[in-house]
Amino acid sequence: MQKYVVRCGVMRTLGVFTTSRGETFARGTRVIARTDRGLEAGEVLCEASDETAEKLQDPRRGQILRQMTAADENELSRMHAQERSEYEVCARAMVEMSLPMKLVDVEHVFGGERIVVYYLAENRVDFRGLVKTLASEFQTRIEMRQIGVRDEAKLLADYGDCGKPVCCNTHLAEMPPVSMKMAKLQKATLDPTKISGRCGRLKCCLRYEYDTYEQLQKDLPAVGASVLTANGRARVLAHEILASQLLVETEDHRRVLIHSGEVLSVLESSARNN
Repeated sequence: MQKYVVRCGVMRTLGVFTTSRGETFARGTRVIARTDRGLEAGEVLCEASDETAEKLQDPRRGQILRQMTAADENELSRMHAQERSEYEVCARAMVEMSLPMKLVDVEHVFGGERIVVYYLAENRVDFRGLVKTLASEFQTRIEMRQIGVRDEAKLLADYGDCGKPVCCNTHLAEMPPVSMKMAKLQKATLDPTKISGRCGRLKCCLRYEYDTYEQLQKDLPAVGASVLTANGRARVLAHEILASQLLVETEDHRRVLIHSGEVLSVLESSARNN
């Protein structure tokens, strides 16, 4: 039985799906699959080897029923067009009921078994009346999903400052935690407007090279340490991590940039890396 990693839904969640009759599918093949949400349109990413499956945290499970046909494509286009009117109905109902929530997106699952409403809210919201109204209007199951601002960007954002499609809506299956410490270590500008993504939070890409920077920094004398070079003693003021260089202050109070390979020994290394 063949297994594949398949990406489904507007949240682009990943799952390990089996085939119904042992068919094989190439990367990028658009398929119709059965999941816990019903029939869904998805995209095959790769074969689900044991090694690949282990790297997925709590993947969805499902079964690929068939490769998407022209009729399926037409139906998918029709449902996307229908989502626009469903969005308007939902937004209007929220306003009429004075619900403290912001509508982000509406997803009509391919098989029609349910409509998923994505929203932002600071606190819990009693949306039972809204669900009842929408279920009566659309004659299908309504699922409400509260999301965060990073998920909002994943649903709505297009391009980042780098000029490429935002990571959260392309290759990222999960959005990693990002801290200001990561920006400082990589000597990124600390201007919030330049290190914040479309979601208003720190950019996910600050996480990508952090482990490498952290590992390289461990091989350098700590900031504040006294070192011995061929030209005498010096004190480490700062690091140029990727270049393996140190900004040091010499005994005659000159500040010079040297390669870490020029350090003969570390005389005092009690200071920690910043």
